[in-house]
Amino acid sequence: MAKYMLVSFETCPWVQRAAIVLREKNVAFEFHHIDPDNRPDWFLAISPHKKVPVIRIDDKDSLFESNAINEYLDETVEPRLHPADPLKRAVNRAWTDYVPTFASSVTGCAYAATKEAYEAAIAKIPEAFGRLEKALETQGNGPFFNGKDYSLVDAAYAPFLQRYVFLDRIKKIGEIEKYPRLKAWCDALMARPSTHSFPEAEFEAMYRANLQKRGSYLSQFVEPARQAAE
Repeated sequence: MAKYMLVSFETCPWVQRAAIVLREKNVAFEFHHIDPDNRPDWFLAISPHKKVPVIRIDDKDSLFESNAINEYLDETVEPRLHPADPLKRAVNRAWTDYVPTFASSVTGCAYAATKEAYEAAIAKIPEAFGRLEKALETQGNGPFFNGKDYSLVDAAYAPFLQRYVFLDRIKKIGEIEKYPRLKAWCDALMARPSTHSFPEAEFEAMYRANLQKRGSYLSQFVEPARQAAE
């Protein structure tokens, strides 16, 4: 088995996608967290885009960009998470390509500077949720995107659905309840151990702390996660 080191910022959702796939495949790996405000020279030397994730393979080869990393892992490490059928596999890849748009629409409110910008960001959520709700209607009875089988699509969306849940706890958004298939999918992903790089309460506290540092409109509503859950 190859040796893997996954380079990350602690709360980066794009790195989380790769970590999820490694855990789903039961692959041992080193999680190496770096400071986004002080990126070391050795990291800059192996990351052409100067971004995470980067995965180091056997201390000699490096891959970057979460989609490329996950496709490589799925081609080289069993069990395969992509569907065997070429058409279904292509559909899965198409929905994985939608993740950046989905993430921006669903979690963009976290970065809004004003109430007006926050409300404008919230207004983008229904379209993104509606698209996934329709996709899930054609993908079987769940609990995952393809039905009973966990896939790279599940790993791709899990970090951003998790962050929606965190944002909804800070200031109630109340959108996901309108989409029953999406809500059930989100619940299944949140219950999946592979989703979590840290204990969930610990990670939620880290996410809230990062949000407060940004000083966005939403930061004024942040309470410690323990208090918010009471």
